[in-house]
Amino acid sequence: MRINKLILAAVMMAAFALLAQSVSAQDDRKPSTPEERAEAVRVAHVLETDPFNKEALGARERVLKWLAQAPDITVDVCTGFVSPLLGNKKNYSSELVAQQILSSAAFIIEHPDKAEEKPAVSLAGLEGILKMYESILKTKPKAKWAYLDDLIEKRDKGELNDYVMGVMKTGCKSE
Repeated sequence: MRINKLILAAVMMAAFALLAQSVSAQDDRKPSTPEERAEAVRVAHVLETDPFNKEALGARERVLKWLAQAPDITVDVCTGFVSPLLGNKKNYSSELVAQQILSSAAFIIEHPDKAEEKPAVSLAGLEGILKMYESILKTKPKAKWAYLDDLIEKRDKGELNDYVMGVMKTGCKSE
């Protein structure tokens, strides 16, 4: 299990590097196909509800790599939403961080008319993290994050959108 977590952490670091270098990779790639987009959406939603399924690691890695190369889908990630998870190697932090990217991409694909609305995309990414976190807790109840518990409380009170707007004003200026 420890080796898998180390591999996943390396995959996540590579995914962020791939996303940062995606412009050059995009030059060589044709636009995504409807089948590729549908698969990315499917994987994102499966991982939100079943993060431990047998294909999770491979599917996560495959879709992150595809996103880095697809010239027609761009996910701008605000690390302000995941900063408490960054640098940690516990409680599935790498998987949760990756889910922000995957759920944001799924939203962009499902709602192309809102792809440029950064608050809506960020909210979708954050909601994806929370869904995945709740799914993780069903089978791993000790994998708690006080930060995510607070966000669930905000979501349940209808305050998550206001939180997103606040973070975007203060925590995403350079991203």
